[in-house]
Amino acid sequence: MKTLKLGIIGCGGIANGKHLPSIKKEGSAEIVAFCDIIEERAIEAAKNYGTEDAKIFTDYRELIHLDLDAVYVCTPNRSHCEITVAALNAGKHVMCEKPMAINYTQAMEMVETAKKTNKLLTIGYQNRYRGDSNYLKQECVNGELGDIYYAKAKAIRRRAVPTWGVFLNEYEQGGGPLIDIGTHALDLTLWMMNNYKPKSVVGTIYHKLNGETQPANAWGPWDPEKFTVEDSAFGFIIMEDGATITLEASWALNSLDVHEAKTVLCGTKAGADMLNGLTINGTKNDRQYELKPNLEAGGVAFYDGNATTPEVIEQQTFFNAIRGKGELVVLPEQAAVVTQILDAIYQSAREGRQIIL
Repeated sequence: MKTLKLGIIGCGGIANGKHLPSIKKEGSAEIVAFCDIIEERAIEAAKNYGTEDAKIFTDYRELIHLDLDAVYVCTPNRSHCEITVAALNAGKHVMCEKPMAINYTQAMEMVETAKKTNKLLTIGYQNRYRGDSNYLKQECVNGELGDIYYAKAKAIRRRAVPTWGVFLNEYEQGGGPLIDIGTHALDLTLWMMNNYKPKSVVGTIYHKLNGETQPANAWGPWDPEKFTVEDSAFGFIIMEDGATITLEASWALNSLDVHEAKTVLCGTKAGADMLNGLTINGTKNDRQYELKPNLEAGGVAFYDGNATTPEVIEQQTFFNAIRGKGELVVLPEQAAVVTQILDAIYQSAREGRQIIL
């Protein structure tokens, strides 16, 4: 099996927290090039995860012209489109971190470039590879829930605002919790429903808690002057077939209903939610039932199982697709619809009106 050669653009939190260790653990690819605008970060990442002769860059334009199989785009959201399009045009397959782009126009440019260049493009929605997600997806594919006409996409943190990097910078990120973690919940929900045709969106965003100086935040206090993104956002989405989706996203909200990257589905045959472990609910023999599947990897005394993490499965899936031994799970066309809806929620909130798509 060919050892794939990879280049990493952006050596910050998401690269070091997810992609670099999971690529190393997967074991069938080598990272031969690292790029970051802060050279020290690229050097450190190369030392920990690169080949002995790994190259270091501060300009991605130099990296993408190396002899590489794929490029990872792990930069702030604003540059996702620019770098991805350039890498695709340079003949590289691309794994781009979520969200796909800061607006729908850029997302579609990425989709069209991937088609034009005949290169693979996928987006980092690793929650699709969780055990509960895969089980529920199979239930949906098998029609066990029937027609799913109402769903909730939930990404609620009580007090967990990321205070590092550019997370609080609206220009660089395009938004706050909606585009950061709301994107995961919405992606899961649309994927389960296999419904990618939105009709209209109403959205609200709030800057209610940004100014707090003693916020009891998980990662320490934030600087109110730099907290320019929303602290919470909510969307009401109607699909072309009449289905309804509500989306809740917050980094800071006075609520105990805390669930991140979770979905609730209501169908004509049954319902499901991920709120306290995956639960399927329905009726049978004129009785209501609740089913909680055992998703543990073990099942044998003295053995806890050897489950592969979603982050590693994400890499395996991408690598198999590059080698022609499998298909992508996260398609760029699907990710573009997620961005389209998020974009519409922000627009609706700004303009105070319903957005027709």
